[in-house]
Amino acid sequence: MYRFLLTPRWWGINVFAVLAIPFCIFMGSWQLGRFEDRVDTHQQQEDRSARAKAAAARPLESLLPVDQVTSGRQASARGRYDAGHQLLVPDRTLRDKGERRGFYVLTLLRTDGGRALPVVRGWLPGDADDKADRLKVPAPPKGEVTVTGALQASENQGTAGVQAGGGLPEGQLGMISAASLVNIVPYKVYDAWITLSDAPAPLDAVPPVAAEGSGLDLKAFQNLGYTGEWFVFAGFVVFMWFRLFRREAETAKDAALGILPADTSETAAGDVVGAKRDG
Repeated sequence: MYRFLLTPRWWGINVFAVLAIPFCIFMGSWQLGRFEDRVDTHQQQEDRSARAKAAAARPLESLLPVDQVTSGRQASARGRYDAGHQLLVPDRTLRDKGERRGFYVLTLLRTDGGRALPVVRGWLPGDADDKADRLKVPAPPKGEVTVTGALQASENQGTAGVQAGGGLPEGQLGMISAASLVNIVPYKVYDAWITLSDAPAPLDAVPPVAAEGSGLDLKAFQNLGYTGEWFVFAGFVVFMWFRLFRREAETAKDAALGILPADTSETAAGDVVGAKRDG
């Protein structure tokens, strides 16, 4: 009855199933491992962030370049604010402010080392295009100052809230990065920025974000989703194999009983001929 398993068509089906099922299980396990790695990294980042809040600030130069270890660390820099290049970063929200629209206030600090450090002095609710809201922005301190805040890596096109397309009015910045500032200011800029822990009124302090690839972000849950998909694919292959096998077996059984339908496959017909010869 099961002689159809020896046909070339079923050899192909069997080989495909034997190869596809372990491959799907391997890919699902790999995606699950990626998700678990991100969970571990997220926990490590949380621990580092907690330690960073309690640790004393370190000089900026000692924490560069920014990576998963130094991101979020308290950094200090000394210099003078460039009030002539104060920029607003529109359409930004804070976690504790819900979906309320606002903007960052970014001022460049001309450090003693010659480069400028982008400093986000805080967040203000409102519209960066509205003149009344812009007038609420406090002026930066004059003279030489020492600033302390959480170190952050330059933003990129995948950062939440970024407007990488350009077209913003003068005095606004869509992405906080050295690449986006190079054509705005006439001096070199650090490939990093800091957010002040204590924002001057009426600004709210902007909390630091986890380093890219270290948090439970959308990519992490995509890995978890892919895990489920691969295991579903493996189950689907098993399901289809048994469904095809059952259909062929029932067809062969009907053929052996002499109730072979007119559109029976050649495989089943061959089984009937073989059965008669054996008889």
